[in-house]
Amino acid sequence: MSGQRPVGPVVRGGPAALPERAAIEGRYVRLEPLDAETHARRLYERSHADPDDASIWTYMTYGPFEGFDQMRAWLDGNAASSDPLFFAVVEIEAGEPAGVVSLMNIDLEMRRLELGNIWYVPVAQRGRANTEAAYLLLRASFESWGYRRVEWKCDALNARSRAAALRLGFTFEGVFRAHMVVKGRNRDTAWFSMLDDEWPSRRRAMERWLASEPGEASLADLVADAVDER
Repeated sequence: MSGQRPVGPVVRGGPAALPERAAIEGRYVRLEPLDAETHARRLYERSHADPDDASIWTYMTYGPFEGFDQMRAWLDGNAASSDPLFFAVVEIEAGEPAGVVSLMNIDLEMRRLELGNIWYVPVAQRGRANTEAAYLLLRASFESWGYRRVEWKCDALNARSRAAALRLGFTFEGVFRAHMVVKGRNRDTAWFSMLDDEWPSRRRAMERWLASEPGEASLADLVADAVDER
């Protein structure tokens, strides 16, 4: 029709499903619904053993904690939350909790959510825990619960988190300036996203990397190759 303004494509399907508070099993890690009784002691010991561990919390809105009881109370409160929905990341071989992840800003009607509150104890930060935990949550979000968009946000100064998002195949969307005040300081927030039609190529890359021997392959290169294959 003459003069008609452009509109976006029709979106099929109904609302997304609410993420399940249930364990998700991987090859290297198991995501367990956060439980302070089960996870608090070792998470505290593994993240507060050395003064240098304080760097874990530089870009988080919480932590480091002044003692075990303070961290236990924080974990207790978050274990009861449904948005964010928290999981402990448990290394299967060691049987030890290595960090925490959550699903947050869950919008069933718009079919989007965010991976957030991601932190790992120092010894796990350069292992496979982060990648497989993200893989498991992305797979469930897109394939089981019906989301169209998964977001990743971080302090714009957090170079490690920004690199992790790109390595996993998220797309950088820009910076929200003066977005938050965190621990009394300004935070500009970098936004990233992955869409449902992008997920299959990212899934192939992550599965290839997780099946490879340590040091054998670069996930960033595998993601780039998988995108080119589309």
